[in-house]
Amino acid sequence: MRPLELVNNLRIFLPPDLVLYETEDLRPYECDGLSAYRQTPMIVVLPRTEEEVIRILRVCYASKTPVVARGAGTGLSGGALPHSKGILLSLAKLKRILEIDSVARTARVQPGVRNLAISEAVATYGLYYAPDPSSQIACSIGGNVAENAGGVHCLKYGLTVHNILKLRVMTIEGKCLEIGGTCLDTPGYDLLALMTGSEGMLGIVTEITVKLIPKPEKAQVVMAAFDDIRKACDAVANVIGAGIIPAGMEMMDKIATHAVEKYVHAGYNLEAEAILLCESDGTTEEVMDEIQRINEIMKKSNAIDIRTSNNETERLKFWAGRKAAFPAAGRVSPDYYCMDGTIPRKHLARVLGGIEKLSIEYGLRCMNVFHAGDGNLHPLILYDANQPGELKKTEEFGAKILEMCIQVGGTITGEHGVGIEKINQMCSQFKTGELEIFHAVKAAFDPDGLLNPGKAVPTLRRCAEHGAMHVHRNEEKFPDLPRF
Repeated sequence: MRPLELVNNLRIFLPPDLVLYETEDLRPYECDGLSAYRQTPMIVVLPRTEEEVIRILRVCYASKTPVVARGAGTGLSGGALPHSKGILLSLAKLKRILEIDSVARTARVQPGVRNLAISEAVATYGLYYAPDPSSQIACSIGGNVAENAGGVHCLKYGLTVHNILKLRVMTIEGKCLEIGGTCLDTPGYDLLALMTGSEGMLGIVTEITVKLIPKPEKAQVVMAAFDDIRKACDAVANVIGAGIIPAGMEMMDKIATHAVEKYVHAGYNLEAEAILLCESDGTTEEVMDEIQRINEIMKKSNAIDIRTSNNETERLKFWAGRKAAFPAAGRVSPDYYCMDGTIPRKHLARVLGGIEKLSIEYGLRCMNVFHAGDGNLHPLILYDANQPGELKKTEEFGAKILEMCIQVGGTITGEHGVGIEKINQMCSQFKTGELEIFHAVKAAFDPDGLLNPGKAVPTLRRCAEHGAMHVHRNEEKFPDLPRF
């Protein structure tokens, strides 16, 4: 179907200003937060209701037009990169909080609701929504479901998949599926977990029922500085080894702390090679005991400076730098490329040492900011896209980081998803049989491959063309990877 014919079909039930096709109107949608890759969509539609979403999907299914769903556009893997001959389906106008049940501790919301807006809406009941990505002030809950987003407090409270109960999902044919439920268990396959993190490839989520938890009586954070990043990594292991599961445990290296301190003035020790933030929450008695134990562990781990927040203002100030790491990177470099890989905690120092060697090899600075407690790394490779060949070097650098993660028993993503950015590394992460199963699942939901095509799961042909080979865990693909 020709673009103008498709526009006319859509405008039968959508106002003209909600069906965009002029080039200047399409430009704002050509990329997500991973701005290194851009593609102008053929058409953008902005439905206001679930019924309009259904009708859009039926038009696309009948005309075999690709569909890419988009939330707030804060994703960092190119998952919402448009299709040049497809429709970009923005869910930004579906932003109503439909129901709050303070007794059951649930909220039923539309996908365009901002992550932070949920906690703001339920604060009066003494409740909040736990997953808190750094972009929570802007990112939408629908996008969080698509990528299985995490955040600084997910060590204790889990990722998105652990904090949702039910989804309403529209298939490419425009049929409604209700997945999950409000009971403790439901019969059949766990399609809720399958749908969470599926990156818009299986269906379009139009409603989410999330879990809410009581706001803790008290929260306090210990900020410890170390003169050696290996000591900071050891401290992480020592805290977990002591049986403590902090509400959050985050680390930043020296490059990162210098960047964020100039931006937010959080009071970080600029002489330190690494800063570790470790938070406890719960009752006052629980927090007092846990904070004392954490302080003792930091001392035994040879921290050179230890500070404990004395009030809520100071606690938020300590966290402000970590939350602002990505915008801070944008202040010190023309461009940055944010990676996302996860490794066993015991290999933190080893992989960080490997990243440092790669930084020297490629001549590119790298800020390391990460969820230390669960081994989720976010190396920020600093580069200048205006310099010829520098983006290509950056991509190669990032690919080697992900392959290191696989080698030590980790994975190529922790919360950002695969999108287009890491699709080649999927060939390294998984074997042929596993990729075939992924394609079979995709075909069961979307046999024509119209939903977010070309993302997340590579074809076997692509893997062969790129010469990608499966990287077995612990094989010596990087024989000079430091061993600490």
